[in-house]
Amino acid sequence: MTLKKTLYNLYHGHDPGARTFRFAILTFDLASILFFIGSSLLHDQPWIYTVDAVIAVFILLDLAARFWIDPNRRRMLWQLTTWADVIVIITLLLPSFLDSFLFLRVLRALRLLRSYRVLADLRTEFEFFRRNEDVIQSVVNLLVFVFIMTALVYVFQVHTNTKISNYIDALYFTVTALTTTGFGDITLEGTSGKLLSIIILLIGVALFLRLVQTIFRPPHVSYECPDCGLKRHDTDAVHCKHCGRVLHIATEGEGD
Repeated sequence: MTLKKTLYNLYHGHDPGARTFRFAILTFDLASILFFIGSSLLHDQPWIYTVDAVIAVFILLDLAARFWIDPNRRRMLWQLTTWADVIVIITLLLPSFLDSFLFLRVLRALRLLRSYRVLADLRTEFEFFRRNEDVIQSVVNLLVFVFIMTALVYVFQVHTNTKISNYIDALYFTVTALTTTGFGDITLEGTSGKLLSIIILLIGVALFLRLVQTIFRPPHVSYECPDCGLKRHDTDAVHCKHCGRVLHIATEGEGD
């Protein structure tokens, strides 16, 4: 088997080895995001730059491998996650020149649960994920939004706003704005700060409401109707609500 076929199988295959590989990448993404946030509290530590470089190499290899095996490379070039990875790599390799933009590294969070194959793996391996997929995805989307907005708040305010000196300050403002608590001890300055506050409120509250709706709505199962394509059905559905087609949804039954 050629190297290209091996890589394609690792990224898109169905065997246990391929799933383990993709879970390893997901674990790496989570660990790197936590490292980016944690390292914000430490300043000018030489070992941090070494870890940054190692992370950059892994992300670069991952991006290069996905680009090489992608049958539609032009489409990949236009994907948001591709450019997010490019920005992350640049900020990791040139920290001295891009000090103010280092927190854009959390753009790596855009990769979380964005792969159809990873979602399929999680559904296959974990019953908890199958039962709570909508809630988990809503939580992840909200957290990704918070991380990215916090990074932007830091980037645009750290040199002009005396009340924002580190990532935690920016995170504190983002969360208080998102929850509409608004203690008032930290506000964003300038036109860009006001516009960023509006974006956080409008998009963040919408995502938060989406999460609340997902948590409290009746449980459903994902199963595509062969006739009309409806993908969400009641857990005990026998017929499709839209077209009446008899469904054959696999269930485990109820325990006595």
